[in-house]
Amino acid sequence: MTWFDESRLDDEIALGSADLRLRTLAESGARIRREASAATDAIAEAVGRASDARPRAVIAAGPDSRLLRAVLEPWCPVPFVAWPSAGLPGWTGSLDLVVVLAPDGSDTGTASAVAEAARRGCQVVVACPTESSVAMHAAGRWTTILPTETGDQLATAVVMLWFLHQVALGPASDPATVADALDDVAIACSPQRDISINPAKMLAISLADAAPVVWGGSVLAARAARRVAELIRRTSGRTAVAGDAEHLLPVIEAARPRNVFADPYADGSGGRRPVLIVLDDGADDPVAREQRDRLEEAARAGEVRVEAVTTEADGEVARYASLLLSGTYAAEYLRLGLVED
Repeated sequence: MTWFDESRLDDEIALGSADLRLRTLAESGARIRREASAATDAIAEAVGRASDARPRAVIAAGPDSRLLRAVLEPWCPVPFVAWPSAGLPGWTGSLDLVVVLAPDGSDTGTASAVAEAARRGCQVVVACPTESSVAMHAAGRWTTILPTETGDQLATAVVMLWFLHQVALGPASDPATVADALDDVAIACSPQRDISINPAKMLAISLADAAPVVWGGSVLAARAARRVAELIRRTSGRTAVAGDAEHLLPVIEAARPRNVFADPYADGSGGRRPVLIVLDDGADDPVAREQRDRLEEAARAGEVRVEAVTTEADGEVARYASLLLSGTYAAEYLRLGLVED
């Protein structure tokens, strides 16, 4: 039988067993600074190439293109396409900018896409390790490699977004601001901070006997919600769902009445009631407010607990990163607290 021992969240020996994973989270801001520093000269080169004329369209190629889509689609002044599949859209040509995130540089589909972009004469900007397969396939007259060193998907995306902002194709996403926001989360959620003042540990306790239902109102908060739900499933092996309000409302409304005598551990996964996790990035959108009100009203009617994860970081990308890291810490603390008899 698996149960949750919250005392492990403040136990030095138990925390030591998770030291590598927690240390990796704490270094999130440092990885962004490292990637930004390494790519400074290459970004200046790419900006110089892009300064002559605005591209006809921006194509984000490769499996990591979805984050760029979430940031750029509401903002980009030219047509923007995320293309996570192999290859490129048939109409892509020399008037277009192709951007690619390849943190480890080994994906064969991504290598094929950048090779095709170079062959068609596109301006290509690829964030990948300089000695990787993707870098070799990207070689071309109009190609710029933004060198990456850490393999961190978020850090790689922030560097690419920094370039896109400098050529007026994306919103402000200063790497230093994003890194500072992640440092703030790492301090607040540090394993050295006890349960009473640690938001990630408190959230993990709320998740311990529940089936998480994760929602974010803005495009980026919704993406963070999907990532957090995925992390909870991965770290705990339990059900966790994320989606739009209309998809989550039936889950909340179908919650069984609360039974104060129920033992969620003895009952198994079927006995866990939902808990609504709201990722609040401060976006002031009337539609999102209305959806949140509906979710919280349904939660109150069904006596479903509501937990809010908030951020005051400066900028859309920094707020996304902050929410994601907060949820990741909570998922790791959930993993730490779960024990088997």
